Amino acid sequence: MTTPTWTPDSWRAKPVKQMPVYADAEALRSAEARLARLPPLVFAGEARRLKKKLARVAAGEAFLFQAGDCAESFAEFGANNIRDTFRMILQMAVVLTFGGGTPVVKVGRIAGQFAKPRSDDFETRDGVKLPSYRGDSVNGIAFTPESRQPDPERMIQVYNQSASTLNLLRAFAQGGYADLNEVHRWNLDFVERSLQGARYRDLANRIGETLDFMAACNITAETSAEIRETDFFTSHEALLLPYEQALTRVDSTTGDWYDVSAHMVWIGERTRQPDGAHVEFMRGIKNPIGLKCGASMTPDDLLRLIDILNPANEAGRLTLIVRMGADKITSQLPPLLRAVKSAGRSVIWCADPMHGNTHVTASGYKTRAFDRILLESRGFFDACHAEGAHPGGIHLEMTGQEVTECMGGASAVTEAALADRYETLCDPRLNGTQALELAFLVADYLKGGRKSKAKE
Repeated sequence: MTTPTWTPDSWRAKPVKQMPVYADAEALRSAEARLARLPPLVFAGEARRLKKKLARVAAGEAFLFQAGDCAESFAEFGANNIRDTFRMILQMAVVLTFGGGTPVVKVGRIAGQFAKPRSDDFETRDGVKLPSYRGDSVNGIAFTPESRQPDPERMIQVYNQSASTLNLLRAFAQGGYADLNEVHRWNLDFVERSLQGARYRDLANRIGETLDFMAACNITAETSAEIRETDFFTSHEALLLPYEQALTRVDSTTGDWYDVSAHMVWIGERTRQPDGAHVEFMRGIKNPIGLKCGASMTPDDLLRLIDILNPANEAGRLTLIVRMGADKITSQLPPLLRAVKSAGRSVIWCADPMHGNTHVTASGYKTRAFDRILLESRGFFDACHAEGAHPGGIHLEMTGQEVTECMGGASAVTEAALADRYETLCDPRLNGTQALELAFLVADYLKGGRKSKAKE
């Protein structure tokens, strides 16, 4: 069967879901045209470098850590928020690397994560019905007709904020902030006061001793870039296709098409239809891509999508981000693992223990229970080990801020405490203390997996 010709706009001939309805078609065309003339946010060579690193993950030689905000916003944009998220990711990555004994590929949900899928196109309050909030790239969160009207000009603001964010992230990653000699400075103030902060201080001290030994062997930040710098990549859900198409360009060195809005983009659970617009768009770009896999995913559905999205079976191309819920992970994941292994497909298996464990409390807050996040994480690792698959990564919604959005953990956030600092625009996020606690537990899983392999 001949594969239909792909172009950056071939998705427009396919059924599309989760797309806002813009009242002014000419304004949309104008915004798209201006975006198409703007410089790339990332470069094709950077995306290829990420794919090479992800190929090591697919081979069982590294671990993918993908994390960041549920949804970025225009109102909360600032250097301090970017810095705190970056250093929280650095802190967790060093726990996974040192504690788990494996190289870690760091990918942030940042510099582009502005669009959110919705269960309903409309929201009703006190008898008033308005379009649902779809993220700052589409409309505003204020419940007014003016705010909820989809506005294509917001895509221009997304581009500008993403460019500024990337500029700062590159400076942090390459300018000395990520130097392992600064490992003690990465501990956030409110995490420092916690039990996890104490565990991190102990780990940081051990890293310091290791660096002292290496310095005695003349291996220092001055002689080794791996000590003073880090590779940090960006990602987001490729939900708003007009934005993604406008930032899709031909790489001059290879002639391939890349979506230069981020190094990696993924397809969400609500938009993974094999004949749909989002799958059509993603099959043609050469970036590493992700695919969310919920509890309704069947082995046949998954193999069909893999064949569409990664027909060459290229290592590092496709990451399967599993989001099934604590109650279903142990029954629903093993058949997928077996089918992919039997078919000889090269993929990365990555856990998303957040999205399948969301509920609304009696107080009216959308939240997640930390113990269920842990339960799904454990179920993911256990299933992968049982089926002979590499548990290759974890995908989290978290923040460097001291929020109270997920219940439980060593910080013991209760339902009554949710109102204290519930700041998310959409889904509940782990705070720094909870995220670090999870990182230590995942490091233990990784260490246990290495020991099991050594015995085989």
